[in-house]
Order: sequence, then structure tokens, then C-alpha cells
Amino acid sequence: MTVLVRSGVGPLCAVARAAIPSIWRGKYFSSGNEPAENNPVTPMLRHLMYKIKSTGPITVAEYMKEVLTNPAKGYYVYRDMLGEQGDFITSPEISQIFGELLGIWFISEWMATGKSTAFQLVELGPGRGTLVGDILRVFTQLGSVLKNCDISVHLVEVSQKLSEIQALTLTEETVPLERNAGSPVYMKGVTKSGIPISWYRHLHDVPKGYSFYLAHEFFDVLPVHKFQKTPQGWREVFIDIDPQVSDKLRFVLAPSATPAEAFIQHDETRDHVEVCPDAGVIIEELSQRIALTGGAALVADYGHDGTKTDTFRGFCGHKLHDVLIAPGTADLTADVDFSYLRRMAQGKVASLGPIKQHTFLKNMGIDVRLKVLLDKSNEPSVRQQLLQGYDMLMNPKRMGERFNFFALLPHERLEGGRHQRNARQSKPFASLVAGFSELAWQ
Repeated sequence: MTVLVRSGVGPLCAVARAAIPSIWRGKYFSSGNEPAENNPVTPMLRHLMYKIKSTGPITVAEYMKEVLTNPAKGYYVYRDMLGEQGDFITSPEISQIFGELLGIWFISEWMATGKSTAFQLVELGPGRGTLVGDILRVFTQLGSVLKNCDISVHLVEVSQKLSEIQALTLTEETVPLERNAGSPVYMKGVTKSGIPISWYRHLHDVPKGYSFYLAHEFFDVLPVHKFQKTPQGWREVFIDIDPQVSDKLRFVLAPSATPAEAFIQHDETRDHVEVCPDAGVIIEELSQRIALTGGAALVADYGHDGTKTDTFRGFCGHKLHDVLIAPGTADLTADVDFSYLRRMAQGKVASLGPIKQHTFLKNMGIDVRLKVLLDKSNEPSVRQQLLQGYDMLMNPKRMGERFNFFALLPHERLEGGRHQRNARQSKPFASLVAGFSELAWQ
């Protein structure tokens, strides 16, 4: 991404820094008056300051990439940030019902497209493996339906720490894992239900073939470029060293246009936008794969349909955290722009959504599943846990309206899709796909 720290007239080096007078303040950005003990000099901060002193201010995208995935100091690389002891909790960690319903969704799509003799289940950023574990349990429970289908699991994971946790969660202890750090497939094993499982660092290394792709809280951590509309036009937000405080970072505006401005729509009406080229690349890859070999992609994340502006924020210990304070100790995230994902599919596939999580889960039968589990349980603590998990997932004031579901499917999957390939015209077909319309429970 180093090219993105350059303007049209050359690198944003120490000379150019003097020409960046505009300080920009974000919604989730602190006042700058924190005591020194609240702004510790972390190894990542030292690394970033050295980088900025050497090459000039960096983009927010480059900042996110360094803080989250730097091979030596990145937040995601060697940390287990999930669960009550981590910095955030995801839906699969809250209730088993969430993963079970997603398992039903994939089986529903497999059946609707002709019951292929084999499929790959591919998850991008699988966390601790809890979600895919719940999905595989459904596959086992419905083994009679899937008995003639060869299934394999493929996990795309950059974190060494999380891949080890995933292996402990998912694999059979009696079958040793195959490890090859230098290979695109850096780990292989067998799940507890006997399904082959493999780990990759990049989606493009996953074998092509009929696949169901899952991205749950994956796109929100991809690096974003931030832009502010000014009287001179769009100006990108950069991160620089505060000249008043030597160990502190600040936001500034680039003095001239930068290459990432090409990702902004010409008819954009907002005064501040966030664009994510990496998300576009992944959506293009998924769209090409699905159009070529079939399958589907299901995306679940918090986001918007091209309406929000400044959403870049940090989380540490389940609380909002200043994104520029103590980098490397907190998660960084930005809301997903689903209108951008739809655009980047470029009509190669049909898109459905986004729809709110509570609507999707209700359509998938969460109320029916909850009643079954409650009827089976006589333990008050278990019943309470089930009800609390349901409320967290469904309550509009909690996750119910904050999270959205979005799907990519072949045009052939949807009636009339062959004749209507404009990605913006996919929504009328939502009634044909589980989750995006109510399931008929027999």
C-alpha cells in the first residue's frame, strides 16, 4: 500500500508534511488531552512513528493493515481477542443457534441447486472456529441428507494464534495435523466428524470448485481509506505524528488528490466516505468463482447500504477505544458498505440484501429452534442462557438491527436471472432464497 501515501506530485515525506495544515477529527477520536499513562508507547506505536518519520504520513488503510496484521506486532497475529476475556464477542460465541441456522442455510442452497455430489465450505476469518463447528454439527445431524455428498472445509486465516485455536476446536485429536509453514496450505487435518479441513492465508489459494463461502465479521476489519470533502475537492485522511506531542499520532488531510480517490462514486453526496479496495478485490474473486463453478457466498456483518460516513473505531475490553491510542492493543473496525460490495460484484452474480440480522434469523426459524432447545432442557441456567443469547441476537437495540446479511448467488439460481444481470436489480428475487424470505416449516 506504500503507493497510496503518495500524492500527484511526489511522496508525502518530511517536506510535504509542512504543507498539511488541516487537522481532521473523527467521531470516535478523543480530545487529545489524555494523561500520559493513558497513551502508552507500544511496540506498534514505535514502529509506526519510525515509518512515518521515514516516509511521511500514512493512509488510514495502511495504518489498519500494520496495526492488525503486521507479521511481527499485529493485533490479530498472535492474540486471542474473542470471548469474554477478549475485546469483543461475536454471534457464534453467544448462541449455538446462530451457527445452526447458517448450517441450514447452506444445506438449503445445496438442495435448491441440485444436490451436487461434492462441495467446499470456505470460511473467511473463522475466529475461534465456533461458527464452522456449529455448522458442521448440523451437517452431522442431517447426515442422511448429505450422505452422498463429499464435503471439505477450507479456512482462510492469517492469525497463527487463531488457527491453533481453530484446530483445537475442530479437529480430531487422534489424527495429527500436517503443517507446512511455507506452503499456501499451511495446515491440514480431519474434523471430529471425519471431514478434511485445510488452512490458507489467502482466498486465491483455496481450490476452485463448487463452494459455499462464509464471511462473518470479516469485511469490517479490512483496511479502509477515509476521505473528506473540502472546497478543493476530496482529500484523503492521513495519520501523522503530532508535532506538539512527540509520542502521539493525529489525523491530517492530504494537501492534494491521492490514487484511492478513484474508488469514490462520481455522484457521491456524502461529505465523508470510507472506501475499502481490499473488500472489492475479494468480492470480485468470490463473484468470479461463483459464476464459474456455482455455490453461494453469505456475508454477515455490521454495515450500511451507502449511507453512513465516519465509522472507523476501536474496541478494547468490550469498550470503544481511541483508534490512535496504544495501537496494537485494540481491534480496529469500520462498517461495511454493502452498496460497494454489490457494485463490485459487477453483475457477474446476483446479490441479495442487506437485510437486518433479526429478520434473517426469524426467516430461518430461530423461534422454532429456540422452542425445541427450551423444551429439551430442564436446567434453569441453560434455559436462561438460551433466552439471553436469543435476546442478544434478535433485540433491535443489541445485535438485531446492527448486523446485516448479504448474499451472492449465480444468476441461474434465481428465476429470470439469466435476463436481468444488473446487480442492482437482484432484490425482487429475494423471495426465492431462505433467510431472505420466510421459510415454510412443515
